[in-house]
Amino acid sequence: MNRKKLFSLAMLVMMFTALFSVHANALAPAAPSLTNSSCIPLQVRIFDPTIGSTPFPKSPVHVPDVYQEGHTLTFDESCDECTLRIVNDEDEVEFTTVIMSNTVVLPSTLQGEYEIQIIRGNYCFYGDIEL
Repeated sequence: MNRKKLFSLAMLVMMFTALFSVHANALAPAAPSLTNSSCIPLQVRIFDPTIGSTPFPKSPVHVPDVYQEGHTLTFDESCDECTLRIVNDEDEVEFTTVIMSNTVVLPSTLQGEYEIQIIRGNYCFYGDIEL
């Protein structure tokens, strides 16, 4: 390729990259306006590979946003009808519920460090939570 075509191609790639990042930032959900909330960082793993025909998607899995303020958890819309589990350090489920709204209040009897699990299909989104 000659220099002029290479330069034009590079400019085109930079323009599309800039447009994509502006578009992606405009579509990003805003954080809830909770005064003392913090976002819980989540990871993803296969929960049950026997569910569904292919356990690995062709596109990236959307990891939900979960915000915590005390014993109140706020979820984005992708968590509707997912199963929420709070698991202790001995892998025992201390609390479980189906998420039916964007807010769940955990029992005040839960105190200490736990693993939060959000199960959607054959995916488990998990992270550490302190109550």
